[in-house]
Amino acid sequence: MNLFLVLLSYLITLVAVTLFIVKAREIYSLIKRGQPDPTRGANKGRRFAWMTHEILTHTKMTRFSPSGFAHWFVMVGFVALFGSLVQAYGEVITPTFKLPLIGNWIVYRGFVILIAGLTGVGIIVLIKVRFWNMWFRKGRKNRFLGSVTWRGLYVELTILAVVVCVFILQFAKNDNVIRWTAAIKICVSMAWFIVLALNLTMGVAWHRFLAPFNIFFQRNPDKRSSLGAVPEMLSHGKPINFEDPSEDDVFGIGKAADISWKGLLDMASCTECGRCQSQCPAWHTDKPLSPKLLIMAMRDHALTKVESDAPMSSVISPDVLWSCTSCGACVQECPVDIEHVDHIMNMRRYQVLVESEFPTELGSTFRNLEKAGNPWGASRNDRDAWIAECDFPVRVIEGQIPDDVEYLFWVGCAGAYEERAKKTTKAVAELMHMAGVSFGVLGKRETCTGDPARRAGNEFLYQILSRENIETLKEVFGPRGVKKVVVTCPHCFTTIGRDYGQQGFELEPIHHTQLLNELVKTKKLVPVPPTETKSITYHDPCYLGRHNQIYQPPRELLESTGVTIAEMPRNQERAFCCGAGGGRMWQEEKLGSRINMNRVDEAIGTGAQEIAVGCPFCRVMISDGVTGRAADVEVLDVAQALLRTVKTSN
Repeated sequence: MNLFLVLLSYLITLVAVTLFIVKAREIYSLIKRGQPDPTRGANKGRRFAWMTHEILTHTKMTRFSPSGFAHWFVMVGFVALFGSLVQAYGEVITPTFKLPLIGNWIVYRGFVILIAGLTGVGIIVLIKVRFWNMWFRKGRKNRFLGSVTWRGLYVELTILAVVVCVFILQFAKNDNVIRWTAAIKICVSMAWFIVLALNLTMGVAWHRFLAPFNIFFQRNPDKRSSLGAVPEMLSHGKPINFEDPSEDDVFGIGKAADISWKGLLDMASCTECGRCQSQCPAWHTDKPLSPKLLIMAMRDHALTKVESDAPMSSVISPDVLWSCTSCGACVQECPVDIEHVDHIMNMRRYQVLVESEFPTELGSTFRNLEKAGNPWGASRNDRDAWIAECDFPVRVIEGQIPDDVEYLFWVGCAGAYEERAKKTTKAVAELMHMAGVSFGVLGKRETCTGDPARRAGNEFLYQILSRENIETLKEVFGPRGVKKVVVTCPHCFTTIGRDYGQQGFELEPIHHTQLLNELVKTKKLVPVPPTETKSITYHDPCYLGRHNQIYQPPRELLESTGVTIAEMPRNQERAFCCGAGGGRMWQEEKLGSRINMNRVDEAIGTGAQEIAVGCPFCRVMISDGVTGRAADVEVLDVAQALLRTVKTSN
């Protein structure tokens, strides 16, 4: 019997290790076949430092307490208990075998018992979290909905079995018990490797080996999330020249072979944990899009058909693709740094540029952008009409910006044409005027930044609009070194501040809440709180918050006006989207319930008298939602809240 246990343990190890090596090479080969992406290799030192920090501190995982902390102990146990597995190979032969040097050291034994105990507690917590979601959080509230349940449970039960074996081996005195337990520990561990090797799409297990690489090769070599600018459109590893594209250029993702190697690594690393799904506004309003299910579908398709011509549309339906608001909540939450939004943008690019298939409403939006330079199709001559409504001077810059003008005020399409957004434009201009800030506007020379086109997949139109603006801005700023631009729209803020950098043009954008907050701090604007304190709740715009990490200036500004801020349950990094991003502003919301109504219900639930925003798109969506609910709540921009108190002081 002893010989049987020895042979069984060593033979299953030989099979498991051989199979794992073969399949690890296969998955490496599959990922390597993806399209080249040379943007991932720079700053290796910073990348390694951040990867190490992310793994050791579990920065994203611990946002979901206690499961995040439980996972940390399980991760530590996976590495720290390796010595107990090595020792088991000796114990199955000689029950008294101990690791050389440290095996009989009481400190090491204590360490093994401690780690095994914490790992056991951690895995029990994770099993409890899984069953709690499955049993008590029904339907879409269950973040594991759609995940392959047996895979997660198999991994968790394997770890639990290993922990039990470790404890038995530490305290057992009977030789047969030690031999059998050591053999069971080896077989359970090696069976895990065999199951892993036979399931290349089993990310819940493969992520132990792939996630560190995925974190290392994330878009930014530091703690910044993979949000903000939409990545350049690459073909064969080089940016596409839209003025003279090559015949073999790849426009976005149309089939598995079009996915970059980093995209394939993303998909292979997915653990199906559902954190992305739990935060997705589309999913929470009964739409077909789940970031988790999208990545799983792409993974199951791509890792089996890397060199196939099978279209991606066969697994990702148009309703899924166009439900995304590009809010970035999925990317923000993903513990292994999967870049869901980028994959969606690339699939949209293919659908628009190659297939010419997109929601019908976007057709008129694209035409308006092309002909009128704004998504509403309003006359270019009316872009500076708001100036006539001001009772203070607003300088329109005709040629190069004068030396005495510190800021260019980028008004944006919404700020120039949309009636509610124009109130923000005029409030910001008046506050800068009152503070003595020297600024000017471009007037009719301004055109759309291209954000709606780019986030809706029309990269060609974006290139036209962005180049037109860049030429204008180069002419305006001339040789000036620091190019300061005040922006009220977070979408414009992101596009001109980050996307334009891909074309070698750098600006120093500042959101109006940042500038106004600084003016208050330096006493250039002095708000006088009213005698009757109002309660106000602040809605974080996705493109100001998650995409650019600007959370405190708007809140500090509101606090300076003397209001009481009643935070919504979902705020700052966990803020719920208004529903307008990713080109959704110009599309009908026909599926599920309305995203803006979901957010408005949350805002009304705080009992606040007013809802403050810092984005013109958010203002439209929130205002429409309040009207739809017939609620007695006012929606206003943070700048307006400041203006009324500053006017009082004057």
